[in-house]
Amino acid sequence: MKGSSMASKPCSLVCSLCEAGELNPLGHDQARCDSCRGSLSGAMLEALRQIATLQDAVGSHACECGHPEMRLLPDGVFHCPACGCEVLPLAASQGKSARAAAGGRCPR
Repeated sequence: MKGSSMASKPCSLVCSLCEAGELNPLGHDQARCDSCRGSLSGAMLEALRQIATLQDAVGSHACECGHPEMRLLPDGVFHCPACGCEVLPLAASQGKSARAAAGGRCPR
């Protein structure tokens, strides 16, 4: 969002056209922005509703493949469930030659 602190929530959708106003429902399949007066309907509105219901990523170790969170394994290696990448944290990779000590980067 263009520097805005607003974020869509299931009960409060932010306009995807101006990213400043809130969308007000005009029936089940249409909504209008209170700021730019633009309207969304059909698939676009449904997609925005579905995106707003997604949970935020809670992890701080996103993978380069785009997966929001790598999982920390008991041996200290981060594993990506999406692409299978395994990396050591940068601090742990110094002096160790484990599965992927590529400076904390995915070797793929």
